[in-house]
Amino acid sequence: MMSWHPQYRSSKFRHVYGKAASKEKCYDCVPITHSVHDNHFCAVNPHFIAVVTECAGGGAFLVIPIHQTGKLDPHYPRICGHKGNVLDIKWNPFNDFVIASCSEDATVKIWDIPKHLLTKNITTPTKELLGHTRRVGLIEWHPTANNILFSSGHDYKIMIWNLDSRESVLSNPVKILDAHKDVVLSMSFNTDGSLLAIACRDKKIRLIDPRARTVLQEASYKSHRANKVLFLGNMKKLLSTGISRWNNRQIVLWDQNDLSVPLLEEELDGSSGLLFPFYDSDTNMLYIVGKGDGNIRYYEISPEKPYLSYLMEYRSQLPQKGIAMMPKRGLEVTACEIFRFYKLIPTKSLIEPVSMIVPRWSESYQEDIYPLTTGGQPAMTAQEWLNGFNKGPLLVSLRPGSGPVNSLLQLPESEPPVKRPDPNKSQGGRMPPEEMQTKSEIKDSRNQLKVEERLPNNKHMCPSNGFDVFECPPPKTGNELLQMFYQQQEEIRRLRELLNQRDVRIKQLELELRNIYMDTGRY
Repeated sequence: MMSWHPQYRSSKFRHVYGKAASKEKCYDCVPITHSVHDNHFCAVNPHFIAVVTECAGGGAFLVIPIHQTGKLDPHYPRICGHKGNVLDIKWNPFNDFVIASCSEDATVKIWDIPKHLLTKNITTPTKELLGHTRRVGLIEWHPTANNILFSSGHDYKIMIWNLDSRESVLSNPVKILDAHKDVVLSMSFNTDGSLLAIACRDKKIRLIDPRARTVLQEASYKSHRANKVLFLGNMKKLLSTGISRWNNRQIVLWDQNDLSVPLLEEELDGSSGLLFPFYDSDTNMLYIVGKGDGNIRYYEISPEKPYLSYLMEYRSQLPQKGIAMMPKRGLEVTACEIFRFYKLIPTKSLIEPVSMIVPRWSESYQEDIYPLTTGGQPAMTAQEWLNGFNKGPLLVSLRPGSGPVNSLLQLPESEPPVKRPDPNKSQGGRMPPEEMQTKSEIKDSRNQLKVEERLPNNKHMCPSNGFDVFECPPPKTGNELLQMFYQQQEEIRRLRELLNQRDVRIKQLELELRNIYMDTGRY
């Protein structure tokens, strides 16, 4: 049934609302592409906004500094090295000055964007990837490994590229996935990038191990024709948007481990435009953006039934052709902004930012809506991922002034190990998993003791004003009581952050142990 009367429930995101930017904070007079390809046509990072544009005799896109709002100069320089229309553009998640583009000319190109203002067209890419035989419609960067790029073409192949190569022209991808017999419509990674979800034009959703090139799960559900598919963070679930058997727009929720039957089906309306899904794993909020209409619906995802809880809908009279989202590290946390879209409105040659805001009275940092989030540093190298390692993203705090400190607890360096004869040399230099685990536990416990020894010396964990909360006389006045209360609140906050860092470190060590077991099992 269609969700005409959604069920409401208590949530701190119950009153999230969308706020469109004022006219002077929009990007005006932008020649947005007329292509009918089902892509976003736009990509954003904290420094630039890139948008596919109209170009005679080839394909081009614009790269505009994020703060350069207002009317765009009609002679503004372009990136125009493709011989066919540009179909997709994506910023490197670990380098805000590198962008990838793919085109109808069957190539993928990597571009370095200068830090100074563009003064002339850029026509020469840093790297050119020549592997597809037909037009390339999709590209995706790996979420945790540096310089790993996936490309999907109308030759029904998905190619994996290692951009660490020094060559400027790459013709041989490191891996080719050829399990599909039709065009791939959508690709999505899980959190650590070990799995890839695919929506294909043959009406099937597939879950693939990209390194082993094997299909782990396949959904062939006749009541749903998927166009887009999305991993829901660590929920162990997939979400797809598409068309129902009655030609209504539909969202469907799947169990990652069993794609035979969906967990939930919900029809939205009878419009014909594509639905773009966006998921925020920090707040567990799902945003559904309709192509050709101005609405943005948003929901809250829960691990148990009913799974999907409707929150609200942002409405606008200006229909969007494409849309992009700002990474969390580019948001205005002082305004309680939890998500930001950039809408392409070709009827007005306009790019309009829309901020999703949690209404709060306090002007202080709202820690409950800004947990540690994905930062701008890779968790591993391209070769480590190709060798079989899995690592989750490095997390950062969005607190103003906290800096790009990742959430993994920085343990002090251990003493240099004493060289001892290796009793396992007969096994090719590898220790058995049990001994490796024991040594890892000993090293971790030593580091843990060192951290605990350091904590008492850190001014007894006292606040910045030097007031010692452990050895202080009881308050005698109301002001002293209030001061102590605020200091204890700050201390509690810092201890919570420390606990969160410990939890993240524990999970990281568990993943490393599992990778060690898998690695030793291969030999």
